[in-house]
Amino acid sequence: MLVVGLSLETLAFSFADTESWVRSLLANAGGIWQYGLVFVLAAIPLLEILVVIPIGIAIGLDPVAVAIAAFAGNVLPIYGICLAYDRLQSWLEGDSTADTEPAGRRKRATQLWNRYGLPGLALLSPVVTGVHLAAVFALGLGARTRNTLLWMTASIGLWTVIITAGSVLGLAALEGAW
Repeated sequence: MLVVGLSLETLAFSFADTESWVRSLLANAGGIWQYGLVFVLAAIPLLEILVVIPIGIAIGLDPVAVAIAAFAGNVLPIYGICLAYDRLQSWLEGDSTADTEPAGRRKRATQLWNRYGLPGLALLSPVVTGVHLAAVFALGLGARTRNTLLWMTASIGLWTVIITAGSVLGLAALEGAW
């Protein structure tokens, strides 16, 4: 039996390799292809906007274009996840069109989750779980699809602005210090 251990050193090495790979990939692409790669890489879980935006800005890409491409690339899979979840749920329920409301405590818990739980999960997801996994969690815990899309889109937009501004200001500070 093979036991695989995961240490902080392994994670750090893995992240360094990933960061190096993303940097190399973006730097070796030319012109508009760089922004297309930002879009695609932002859609990949674990890379997402948290990794792609700072690297894109660090290699000299236009921050606004990087932010737009990364936002679109990160938010598009959320819509796909929600659509797939709705279709899977309909299929599992046998395409029942009857409105089945949860009763009593479950209904109240769902209302509380939709009111307070989803915003917190959505706003923390880019740095805690990643938005893709958070969307699956939210839907699995009973969040409405529309609310999930709204909160995840808003969260990705907010984090895109924060990460882009932080990357631009950080790069400017580093350039000023050298």
